[in-house]
Amino acid sequence: MAIAELTDVRAGWDERDRQEYAALCAALPLLSLRDDAHLEAALARIDELVDADELSAGATGYLDALTDLVSVYEDKAVTIPRAGGVEVLRHLMEERDMPQKDLVGVFGSKSIVSDVLSGKRRFTVDHIARLGAFFSVPAGVFIDTPSQTPRVAP
Repeated sequence: MAIAELTDVRAGWDERDRQEYAALCAALPLLSLRDDAHLEAALARIDELVDADELSAGATGYLDALTDLVSVYEDKAVTIPRAGGVEVLRHLMEERDMPQKDLVGVFGSKSIVSDVLSGKRRFTVDHIARLGAFFSVPAGVFIDTPSQTPRVAP
């Protein structure tokens, strides 16, 4: 089946949509990603499309397919290490440009915030639940696996 026949399957696509889809496919074909260089090219194209003010139906169809290919590749080839609870907390604080004092309501005191962030104290179950609610994320992201559990100073 030719590209024109495939794009005709999409209800509502006009000639302009089919041409734009074909042009995008010609520039970066929708093929299985084989290496990191191909991944980077795909991510750059995704960024271009996402940053566009408006996408045609053809560009949207291409973007959908390309993001699927990236997802499949990343699931197979990219290993994202699980961050420990304190690392997640530090990341969320940095992302929000948040000082330690903003967490006093979650932990109960400035000293507990400091002790947790320095590794002198572990999260309690209550801390984990409160952090999840405070940051609107699943509380489980703050739970360390045994290999991630920080050593607490005696």
